Amino acid sequence: MNTNFVISFSAQDKPGIVELLSNAVSSNQGNWLESAMSHLAGRFVGIVVIEISAANYDNLNNALAALANDDFTISIKAIDDNGSDDIERKSIEIELTGHDRPGIVSEISGVLNKYNANVEDLSTYLVSGSMSAEILFKADIVASIASDTNLDDLQEAIESIADDLMVDLHID
Repeated sequence: MNTNFVISFSAQDKPGIVELLSNAVSSNQGNWLESAMSHLAGRFVGIVVIEISAANYDNLNNALAALANDDFTISIKAIDDNGSDDIERKSIEIELTGHDRPGIVSEISGVLNKYNANVEDLSTYLVSGSMSAEILFKADIVASIASDTNLDDLQEAIESIADDLMVDLHID
């Protein structure tokens, strides 16, 4: 019987990291299902979902442990499929732009949690403002919400975080 696992890692960025991980998975007859990886602050970080048989798990775990060192941290965890609710949900995309300041992600995630939004993808970055050269915070969020959630109320709640926060909300 095969089981799905999540491998998460953080490594000093250099060529060959994906090859190291994919070789460890494939040499132990694992199947690479999906992944998300990114270069952040000089590190290469990511998550990989794999499928592997119980008979090959220990060898894979040992191969991954052999990759770990001071510049490469890695973990593997079985996926627990017991978390889905029975609420009918729809996918939304939220684009945010506003002046950068400490706590903005915490405030945004608090509003999303209040509306029972499940964040599925979150990308944040800082950019220079086109007119003022001020540092602006930008976020792209994909979330699922209950089908009966009032989108106007959600958008208003996010916009109330700050006067300068511009919010574009789209149903996927």
